[in-house]
Amino acid sequence: MSFARVLCVENRPEYLEVLESILEDAGYDVISATNGSEALILFRELGIDGVLLEYDLPDINGSTLRSEMKRMKPDVPVLLFAGVGTHTPFLLRFFDSYIRNSERPDWALQDMDA
Repeated sequence: MSFARVLCVENRPEYLEVLESILEDAGYDVISATNGSEALILFRELGIDGVLLEYDLPDINGSTLRSEMKRMKPDVPVLLFAGVGTHTPFLLRFFDSYIRNSERPDWALQDMDA
């Protein structure tokens, strides 16, 4: 599977800028959202091939947002983008994969392509 268009959902502008830059430099078309409501609209209306999703958003938690996305488009991978914490093993049950916010997201997406 090729991830031509990636939706990045992150409420911190400084993280979002870095994500966009890394992914665009790697050749991905990046669509960005800073909250869950905006992300759902973009996800529904655009051809999204993969999602990098921050868990703690201002209007919805990542598990709920992921569930709604999977209901709409079950085949689109949704990757959790967060730091390492005690909740990580629990959250991984709900996401297709996990990327630490200290890792390069373009490398993780390449792993999903394989």
